[in-house]
Amino acid sequence: MTAVLGTNRGHEKDTTVRGLETVKSSSRVYLEACTSILLVNKERLEEFYGKDIIVADRDMVETQAEEILRGADTQDVSLLVVGDPFGATTHIDIVLRARSSGIPVRVIHNASIMNAVGACGLQLYNFGQTVSLVYFTDTWKPDSFYDRIRENSGLGLHTPVLLDIKVKEQIEENLARCGKIYEPPRYTSIPQAVSQLTTVDRERCR
Repeated sequence: MTAVLGTNRGHEKDTTVRGLETVKSSSRVYLEACTSILLVNKERLEEFYGKDIIVADRDMVETQAEEILRGADTQDVSLLVVGDPFGATTHIDIVLRARSSGIPVRVIHNASIMNAVGACGLQLYNFGQTVSLVYFTDTWKPDSFYDRIRENSGLGLHTPVLLDIKVKEQIEENLARCGKIYEPPRYTSIPQAVSQLTTVDRERCR
């Protein structure tokens, strides 16, 4: 069986009881480390779970999913996800791959930013479409998020804006080469996100 289970990003003990039991019974445990930021280090998780944890970077999750699913038809394998398992299409793809291979799947949900955002005092009923604001480069500055924000604003709705993270991303000029050279990790800050938003606004309002 393959178990895809959510972990809270702030504390190892925020794992559900069912999730803890599932991890403890697993022969292998992976930690997905490319779609969100975990504020707990791997060693603390290993101590809490009593299990060795294999970090699954972007390359493994997106191009070596078969390694994660290896042997899951006869033994239990867990994939830890920061937040809720269905918060990213990456995890949905792994679930679909498992099911297409006849591997039973168990999904164990947890809190994610999509519901924890209610802690800021805004009603969840008043949020519109969620958008992702990607990390701008000199040659790539997509701005489709701007239209969704304007649509939400016109309906009197708040817009959840998910900020981009770059973890173990290949350097562009090496994408077509055999060797893999990675860029240093980058995390979009709030000031940078605001700057990108205002830049697009100025361009659209010309």
